[in-house]
Amino acid sequence: MDPAVSAVRLTVREAVHTLSSSEDGDHILSTLGSLKRYLGGAENPALPGEQEEFARMHFSALLRCLVGRLSPAWLELLPGGQLEALWASFFLEGPADQAFLVLMESIEGTAGPSFRLMKMAQLLARFLGAGRVAAVMEGQCRQLAEPAFPLLQETLLTKLVGLPDHLGNRLQRENLAAFLPQNYFPLLGEELLRVLQAVVDSLRGGWDCSISFLSQVLGKACVHGRQKEILGVLVPQLMALTQGNCLWQRVCWRLVECVPDRAMEALLTGLVEATSGSEVLSRLLGNLVMKSKKARFVMTRKILFLQYRYSTPMLQSLLGYLAMDSQRRPLLVQALKELLETWGSSSAIRHAPLPQQRYVSKAVLICLAHLREAELRDSRDELLASLMAGVKSRLDSSLPAVRHLGMIVAEVASARIHPKGPPLRFQYEDDELSRELLALVAAQPAADSPSEASPAVAPVAAEAPDRGSTEGGGVPAQAEGAGSDLDSDDDLVPYDMSGDQELKSSKAPAYLRDCVEALTSSEDWERWEAALQAVEGLIVRRPASTREVSVELAKVLLHLEEKMSVVGFEELRQRALVAVVVTDPAPVAEYLTSQFYAINFSLRQRMDILDVLTLAAQELSRPGRLPKAAQVSSPSPASPSSSTEAPAWRAVVEERIRNKTRRFSKGSARQGPDAGPNKFSLVAGWFFFPLIQHFDRPLVTFDLLGEDQLVLGRLAHTLGALMYLAVNTTVAVPMGKALLEFVWTLRFHGDAYVRQGLLSAVSAVLLSVPTARLLTDLPDELLEARPWLAGEHRAPSCVGEAGGRRLVWPGASSWARAWGWQRPWGCPVAPCLRTKRPLAGDGDVAVTGLLWGVLRGGGAREGVLRWGMRSVFVEYSNTLSRLQEPYSEHHGTRSAGECSDTIPRQHSWSQRDLPSAGTGVVQSSARISTPGAHGRDSRV
Repeated sequence: MDPAVSAVRLTVREAVHTLSSSEDGDHILSTLGSLKRYLGGAENPALPGEQEEFARMHFSALLRCLVGRLSPAWLELLPGGQLEALWASFFLEGPADQAFLVLMESIEGTAGPSFRLMKMAQLLARFLGAGRVAAVMEGQCRQLAEPAFPLLQETLLTKLVGLPDHLGNRLQRENLAAFLPQNYFPLLGEELLRVLQAVVDSLRGGWDCSISFLSQVLGKACVHGRQKEILGVLVPQLMALTQGNCLWQRVCWRLVECVPDRAMEALLTGLVEATSGSEVLSRLLGNLVMKSKKARFVMTRKILFLQYRYSTPMLQSLLGYLAMDSQRRPLLVQALKELLETWGSSSAIRHAPLPQQRYVSKAVLICLAHLREAELRDSRDELLASLMAGVKSRLDSSLPAVRHLGMIVAEVASARIHPKGPPLRFQYEDDELSRELLALVAAQPAADSPSEASPAVAPVAAEAPDRGSTEGGGVPAQAEGAGSDLDSDDDLVPYDMSGDQELKSSKAPAYLRDCVEALTSSEDWERWEAALQAVEGLIVRRPASTREVSVELAKVLLHLEEKMSVVGFEELRQRALVAVVVTDPAPVAEYLTSQFYAINFSLRQRMDILDVLTLAAQELSRPGRLPKAAQVSSPSPASPSSSTEAPAWRAVVEERIRNKTRRFSKGSARQGPDAGPNKFSLVAGWFFFPLIQHFDRPLVTFDLLGEDQLVLGRLAHTLGALMYLAVNTTVAVPMGKALLEFVWTLRFHGDAYVRQGLLSAVSAVLLSVPTARLLTDLPDELLEARPWLAGEHRAPSCVGEAGGRRLVWPGASSWARAWGWQRPWGCPVAPCLRTKRPLAGDGDVAVTGLLWGVLRGGGAREGVLRWGMRSVFVEYSNTLSRLQEPYSEHHGTRSAGECSDTIPRQHSWSQRDLPSAGTGVVQSSARISTPGAHGRDSRV
């Protein structure tokens, strides 16, 4: 046995025995001082071999002995804190990895709050503040070969990264600020920088080092979700250190390359978020995507296709990184091909949320901005094929936002991919999104010439001269005259030209037949415009003459094309068509509904038919509707001037009388709604049934169940509107039955806009069919609709694309406001519908709420329906027993305080308030929670 080694072992054994048993402070002080020479800090240090043996074999045992002796009485053996200072120096000056592990072991092994636990925690905080964590990691970097103790390295890695969790669990509310994650991980990042600086210094001195342990620490910290804290410290310093320094760049590349695959995604996403440009990202990563398959998958697939939470600058940094090196540019071309394929996929358009579609569109435009014309030329055919397929799919979509994205991307991409081909031009709204997307293609790659950059911005630049010439055409002339002082006309009083009218050579037609002739065969454009502007007023003023030519006039207006730039052409045409339908409803509605399924009509004309029928039905069902000839007709030039002066003097007289009249009380000045016959009730069938009759029959140019899903969605909304406007009519029940069958056929349609229309139709049926007939005539349809409504309520695609969940439970007032209508005939709305927001719960709760009016007076048996607001006793018929079980429980309750503003008064029901029970019905008491008072529905 080596004498020196045996001497160290004997010395440590005697010292441990003394420390464990002695109560003499001076003896303990001398013993610790003799052991201090093995740490190299004393005046007479031990030999290097002895120090190595002490650190490798005996240091951990000594530290555990010191931890075991820690107590208030033991530290007070020497005055002035001498013993505590010497005790702590062994942890702060000895081998850092062993001291750190003993500290963590002692803290985790201490049971409950105690003096020893707090002392060890405070010592660990001093250990962190003294920079000893850098010594722990630097010691692992000095091991060039495989570590002798892999378990030790894994333990160090776990304790270093999980220190805030371990200390938080042990200290609970007594936790120190240094151990909080927001403080610890920035400190860990600073320690990593210190170790990297030591590694760079060692490499400059000719010493080899390994940074795999640093990579594991960095990766594990990112996996724990602390990318922001640790990379927020590392990235700014590395950006400055790698600027023009090849050695630091190589160290950074090696640091990222050695990160384990399981942590690569977390690290790369954090780096892309933390860096401020593609050039910085290229300096920090190098050609990592060419060396690591995991990194290539994350950078070119996962961030681009599977996630869409990243900002536009992040996308620009990522794709710019791929474009900065010639070895990485093929990955950018491949990414563009896959992005265009995904962008144009019909399945992705239907199922992907709109934010993700915007994200992919931005990525496509950024790729186009970075690629050169030669690179695009090599893949032109493939890119154009994907682009054209995507344009077709997006323009066929029923969502305006999807079509908007398709038009912008197609216009820009076609100019970049095929600059010499025919350009694509679309008319779209110039909003914030379009400006943002067009700005993405403004930044061209540095290697491109100015001529290559021009096609990308052609769509915007081409419109600039026109806008300038139209909006600011008078500015140059004004500037020329501003410099002349001799011909100044500032002192002249301008003429009042507010009452002037445009002189026209053609008079407005005075008869409807003249209007028809002018609109069909006139070559005089002024006469044609005058006839279009006068036709609505003539229809309203001469209803008898209108009925003679109503169908012919509707045919002319439906096929009318804009032959000249008439201001408000579409509005004038639509108002005239609505006036014709309102004046002669049955024959004109029959003609329009028959033409809806005709062959030689465009989709625009078919949707115009639906709009006209909806507006005409609304006008016919409006309470107190009166002819408004004076409002729609143009004022006559020969009208006396006193007509405008009469209201003025009358108002003055009434004001004087009002001021000099003494009143003791004044009632409400609000008048009730006008009453009158519902003209829509007689013709509702002419509007509704022909529209719903042939929807499943495809034509050569029109297929509602195929590509024309936009028109199908409009048809569903129109049918729901007609159903809602037919409230309290005799034809409402067969209309509701037919509409529920229509909904049942299309309930699983793939387009969100169509499903939204179907939900509106169901809501209209439940709101409009008389409550006494809802369960007696439509029980099977309601039972079939319940599970479908529940599924639509939980479907995330409806919420993201078309708001399906919002329409599963529409309050009646909110539903009417969404359409811009007033509920016809002043029918009271059930209290359960007077809500300001949708109630929580599944679709069966929506059906329960909408069926509340049926439960009020529907029959002879009492049952239980829970709704959680107010309790009343109700009866219902035997038919309702089949609906009882699905609605018996509801978890989305609301407190009465939330609905207090919508509940006019509390009303309790008694047995005599209900209809008499039928024969053979078992009487039982039950409670239903409702929002409060109600009134009886009026019937017209």
